[in-house]
Amino acid sequence: MKKKILFIEDDEIIRENTAEILEMANYEVLVADNGKLGIDRAKKEKVDLIICDIMMPEMDGYAVLYMLGKDPETSTIPFIFLSAKSEKSEVRKGMALGADDYITKPFEEMELLEAIEGRFKRNESLKRNFTKNVDGHNQFIEAARGLMGLEDLIVDNQIKKVKKKESIYFEGEFPNALFFLSKGKVKTYRVHEDVKEYITGIVGEGEYFGYLPIMERRAYDECAVALEDTELFKISKKDFMDLLEKNRDVSAKFIKMISNNLIDREKKLLSLAYDSVRKRTANALIELGKDLEEGKESIDVLRADLASMVGTASESVIRTLSDFKQENLIEMRGKEIVIKNLKGLQSIW
Repeated sequence: MKKKILFIEDDEIIRENTAEILEMANYEVLVADNGKLGIDRAKKEKVDLIICDIMMPEMDGYAVLYMLGKDPETSTIPFIFLSAKSEKSEVRKGMALGADDYITKPFEEMELLEAIEGRFKRNESLKRNFTKNVDGHNQFIEAARGLMGLEDLIVDNQIKKVKKKESIYFEGEFPNALFFLSKGKVKTYRVHEDVKEYITGIVGEGEYFGYLPIMERRAYDECAVALEDTELFKISKKDFMDLLEKNRDVSAKFIKMISNNLIDREKKLLSLAYDSVRKRTANALIELGKDLEEGKESIDVLRADLASMVGTASESVIRTLSDFKQENLIEMRGKEIVIKNLKGLQSIW
């Protein structure tokens, strides 16, 4: 299937000649003679790459890149500036806005084609889905290192071991890193004025956590503690910001990788608002049980922690667990819980 390129250029001769070159190189080419039309075509057509002149009437190329960058549907499309301006300040301005490359006029045919092919190759390295484990994390970091401006990226691959009930960070501290959980389970929680804990999330293997305070430039508004013996990697604040800011491809992929946590949080908030205690308890058990190690079948969780996850009193959770036991959905072995009927728990409303 041909790659689709959008070429935005107000000079008719350059537009037609360049479009012909790209078509001869076996690309499908769409054209626009001004910035506003280019933005409209980029949003309506699913294009693989955009080449855009800078100096144009009505809307210049910088404004085009800025407007496309604000839309999640178009923000990750590779973008190459084409301009007669060769001053370093103009190059820096274009790259600072998020352009992937900058070619000055007049240009050789091969110079343009090599820039396009190189951009597609770099983009492909991040298109695949990385597994939610240590190997996937390392593969992503290696792919990020290989892209322009990130060769000096140094991520600490030293595994940090955290014992069960050991704290990882506290509310009110300022972050200097985010974390990738390679093994174990972590809970994040807040302590209310009545000194009761409210669990804000359970982090499972293959998930990133502790990144929102860095992005929002604030202190932690929750605590994090290991629910079991845990292993994790740290990514320094500087490296994290480099992953977000130095390359649009890397940034888009990384945001997608960590945004699953945000989607999960939204689902949990909706559950707390609308679901019954039975449904919320079932969801909590399913969540805790999904990352059990091979050969391990029981969930080791304090009833108070489970109640915090569910958003109700410990007594209500204990009664609900007793009901689940009578319905043969679970088995209780002291404080440990074994899920006997997963489909039964999933069907509870």
